[in-house]
Amino acid sequence: MSNIKRAIIIGGGIGGLVTALKLHRVGVSVRVFETAENIQALGVGINLLPHAVKVLTELGLADELEKEGIPTEELCYFNKYGQKIWQEPRGQKAGYRWPQYSIHRGRLQMLLLKAVKKELGENAVFTGHHLSSFQMFGDVVIAHFEDKKTGRRLGTYHADLMIGADGIHSAVRKFYYPDKGLPKFSGRMLWRGITETDRFLTGRSMIMAGFQDQKFVAYPVCPEAEKRGVSLVNWIAELTVSDEMSSRADWNQKIDKKKFASKFASWDFGWLNVPKLIEETDSVYEFPLVDRDPLPQWTFGRVTLLGDAAHPMYPIGSNGASQAILDADAIGESIRNQPSVELALQAYEEIRLDPTEEIIYSNRQNSPERVMQIVEERAPGGFTTIHDIFTQQELEDIANSYKQLPVLTAIV
Repeated sequence: MSNIKRAIIIGGGIGGLVTALKLHRVGVSVRVFETAENIQALGVGINLLPHAVKVLTELGLADELEKEGIPTEELCYFNKYGQKIWQEPRGQKAGYRWPQYSIHRGRLQMLLLKAVKKELGENAVFTGHHLSSFQMFGDVVIAHFEDKKTGRRLGTYHADLMIGADGIHSAVRKFYYPDKGLPKFSGRMLWRGITETDRFLTGRSMIMAGFQDQKFVAYPVCPEAEKRGVSLVNWIAELTVSDEMSSRADWNQKIDKKKFASKFASWDFGWLNVPKLIEETDSVYEFPLVDRDPLPQWTFGRVTLLGDAAHPMYPIGSNGASQAILDADAIGESIRNQPSVELALQAYEEIRLDPTEEIIYSNRQNSPERVMQIVEERAPGGFTTIHDIFTQQELEDIANSYKQLPVLTAIV
């Protein structure tokens, strides 16, 4: 059993808050420090895979997830004409013990924040605290904080370990890797929005349509809307662009729909009217599709990285938040089972570094979405049946490849 008593977590996002809950369960006193002055229910939709839902269930959050999320039943791939290419069951429909949830990111974050304050106390989360510097001396980590807007010093805190869960622009990561520069831009831009509209397919379906250079994703995220017979749909329009990635720090930028909407003007599939969905959305946000190269090391003595600070990846395969939650579980179990900080953090890294590296590289190859690109290359004008495009052996190989994807590991 570990003798670790105190931990500092940098970042009050999904990964940081789940880590706080997990460490509290294994007997560690935790303080969470967030740069933003207020943690708000911002963002759009995300998906939680069954292995991540398992972790949250073990933390006592099953009822809250059921109230806030839609249990996704199927994932369907279509071409740009809305013709079905591939369909697979998800979550409990696929035989897993736990569901897959589609949920609003902001609602999930507020759910987690409420749980942290309830279990750890109202004073466990410090907002408006930006990490300015830190040092390790012997058996302690010393972290210094400031108000990012004014530069005013806000205090110094001591702990047995520090976890950098401060996102893709992590200050902790930058301390150890100062020359890595900006995230790597894929050449593709995402526009995202949330709109209430008619239910489509099962009403609990996630769909992806198009091909590598032009794609549309949609899925419902709100049980309350479902009860009223409609869907609150999270959607993502994606295009390959010629522009260079902006160097701005805040990419969560509201933009004019005219910038991309014309590219999807003909995408009325009957069962889903994409141009209407875009038109009826009040606020659309722009994000570049970025990641970073895998790191050789996350852990440095009593300091380690977690979530997007450690392994930012393309949002392919519903992996971003889910992998951060798996990190949180792994670091908690390592602390529970190891006798020292250094051994615990090394054990955590050994568990999580290789699987996340595999997913980063897999996502760069558009796996598991490659079937849409194959259809675009072989049948750009559409098809009559899927057997016009794939042989039976290819279909069997595709089915087997989905079973072997890293996104499905450890789901039992």
